[in-house]
Amino acid sequence: MSDTPAFPPEEIGAFLRFCAGEWMSLRSEFALGAIEAQANGGEDGTALGDETAQSDETVQGDEWHSSERGELLVTFLEPAGGHGPGGLRVGPKNSPQRDLHFRPDGRFSSGEAGTPAGAAPLEGDWELWPDGSLELRLEQEGREVRERIWFTKPNLRLRSTVERQGDGSPGRASFSSEIRRVSRPATGS
Repeated sequence: MSDTPAFPPEEIGAFLRFCAGEWMSLRSEFALGAIEAQANGGEDGTALGDETAQSDETVQGDEWHSSERGELLVTFLEPAGGHGPGGLRVGPKNSPQRDLHFRPDGRFSSGEAGTPAGAAPLEGDWELWPDGSLELRLEQEGREVRERIWFTKPNLRLRSTVERQGDGSPGRASFSSEIRRVSRPATGS
């Protein structure tokens, strides 16, 4: 029997542990509401609660999407009292981190202690799918956000996020490809 963990991870605790690391990320974001508004004859595509969304009058050409590079830090948090799947501390490098605590009943939350100043606490559902992907779902301020995370290789993971407004209209979507930073083994002399 091999000591190598299953790939992709088949259980939530193993999946969370596998996420730990420093990731270089390329994220593309799309303002789907603005695209739909243009297609529907100019109705406002502003996402609920989003001050940076643009009306259809200003969304022209390639302004409906953006791409950015970044670095993401993910730390595995051991389960409280040694029970449950554990959690993750997640956030951009050199920025406040958010703690997410996963429960065996398919729920996750950030709680007050794991929430950066000025950010709302999160609470939602998680599901580890048979294909090895983890889906997070949360409802907040009249909208639903679904994020799916999956690994194509041990050091390459992909994330997609889709937001829907309470009325079912699209909000934003993003896609990220993330490469784990690994250090080269020391060479002996």
